[in-house]
Amino acid sequence: MATTAQTTAVRGTSSRTFLQVSIALQTLTLFFQASTAGLLLTSSQGEVLHGVGARVMYGATMLYVLAAILAWKPGGGSPRPILYSTGFLVLASVQVVLGVAHKPALHVPLGVLMFGLSVLALGQILDARRQERSRTAG
Repeated sequence: MATTAQTTAVRGTSSRTFLQVSIALQTLTLFFQASTAGLLLTSSQGEVLHGVGARVMYGATMLYVLAAILAWKPGGGSPRPILYSTGFLVLASVQVVLGVAHKPALHVPLGVLMFGLSVLALGQILDARRQERSRTAG
């Protein structure tokens, strides 16, 4: 039978993995959005793909918030990812409003900023995982 400490460690590990997967998914969807934004200029299917991608990106951002909460509460992790994920959700909401309002002068730079921040967040969580593995191996 597993002890409470072992069970908590497994939950913490799985919730951190969920957090990593959700950030990676968010980053991929933002990259997809950048790609389909380029298609808007050259293809009639670009608008459909970009619209579908926007919904998937927004869902991925909500998933990131959920993963951050789960990594913090039961896993005993830092509450900082909750702040980051909530900030991304706010940015995604603004991005959707700007896109619907057809304000590319603000929509495009915000999309670039969101992609950069998402890559940064993904890099930080993966670096933390690498450091944790090296501590336990050494």
